[in-house]
Amino acid sequence: MNRPSGTPASSVDSDAITAGPENHPRSRWGLLAERNFRLLWAGETVSKLGSSITTVALPLVAVVKLDADPFVVGLLTAAVWVPWTVIGLPVGVWVGRLPRRAVMLGSNLVSLAAFASVPLVDWLGVLTTTHLLLTGLITGTAAVFFSTAFQVYLPELVGQEDLVEGNAKLQGGAAAAQVAGPGVAGLIAQWFGAVLGMLADAITFLASTITLLMMRNRREASPQPARTRTSLRGDVVEGLRFIARDPYLRALTAFGATANFGLAGYQSILVPFLIRDVGVQPGTVGGLAATGALGGILGAVAATRVARRFGAARGALISQLLAAPCGLLLPMTTDGAPLVLFVFGSVVLVTGATVCNVIFGSFRQKYTPPELLSRVVATSMFVNYSTIPLGALLGGLLGSAIGLRPTMWIMTGLLVLAGAMVLASPLRRNRDLPGRQAAA
Repeated sequence: MNRPSGTPASSVDSDAITAGPENHPRSRWGLLAERNFRLLWAGETVSKLGSSITTVALPLVAVVKLDADPFVVGLLTAAVWVPWTVIGLPVGVWVGRLPRRAVMLGSNLVSLAAFASVPLVDWLGVLTTTHLLLTGLITGTAAVFFSTAFQVYLPELVGQEDLVEGNAKLQGGAAAAQVAGPGVAGLIAQWFGAVLGMLADAITFLASTITLLMMRNRREASPQPARTRTSLRGDVVEGLRFIARDPYLRALTAFGATANFGLAGYQSILVPFLIRDVGVQPGTVGGLAATGALGGILGAVAATRVARRFGAARGALISQLLAAPCGLLLPMTTDGAPLVLFVFGSVVLVTGATVCNVIFGSFRQKYTPPELLSRVVATSMFVNYSTIPLGALLGGLLGSAIGLRPTMWIMTGLLVLAGAMVLASPLRRNRDLPGRQAAA
């Protein structure tokens, strides 16, 4: 981690939790038997459930309460991701200079207040689309801080030997929340109104905050000379340079950016494709769209076993080579029995992507020198997430220009290309991924 000026170089962050052999979990439940990780997992899973509810509730509020047009609904989606392109890089530096858990707590409280403000201003009769857009921007900005701090905090909490298991369990909880979230949002909207879905998300942030506060932490004091702090620009450039010069991180970042571009491109037109080209009834669309989240659960369960059985590098490579071509089944989908193609393709595609997310995310946390980790994490997510709005925009434009099914072919073809990028990376030469890299 990048330690703040004045902090002993050999100590952990004041909010970090040491993980040593004495507290390594021995139970068959693995890390879930360890109190601190169990609290982190529970809080994150509940928070992801709230976020999944909001993905449905926020556009519902805009359409039902404010009669917003599709362009405004698209702006609401973009508002959540725009902060990554604006502040993603400097956040990596700031998080490195601050206690990670404090950053996560502050981010949660900001998101809680922003989402709770929506039902409040609606009750006052002054809810506007501008307020919803500001809510998206504020919570998206908080998410940049939280996600960066979270990625750095996990290695401090569980130790390197448990990172794959920890990431797998967190991804599994998030995937389960994505399965349940849309259905919960629909029930809330039907029984209580769409606006209360935002209040539900605020409550989940409160739950996440409580679990973070309940975690026990220990300070490991060993005074050493403090690391000299450089300028913000210098720290940002150092993180960019470290990724650009390292063949593994460079390849994995390029893979993530390309895969996210293709995923966002086809997902942006998925609903109209299923309704207009395939002929699916609107009530069936939600169930079909949720099949991908089931793949997330399967991938999270399989990731640790795949890494142990085949090795981290070879396991990720096999997962991509098997899963990415299955994305081509999606544009082959027609009404009736061939819907099986869509279900199978979605589940396998997301299963492979989740296995790679767990393996690559754990590798990045292990491989990057601690003093650079927050910047490398933020830089990687900056590059990867910046392609999401671009892919969604291109998917919409191509869908209007050349048709929905041809666009599905193009975007799923990009996913196959992303898989080929992994094959061309240094991973193909190794069974396992390398250990800790030295700072340049």
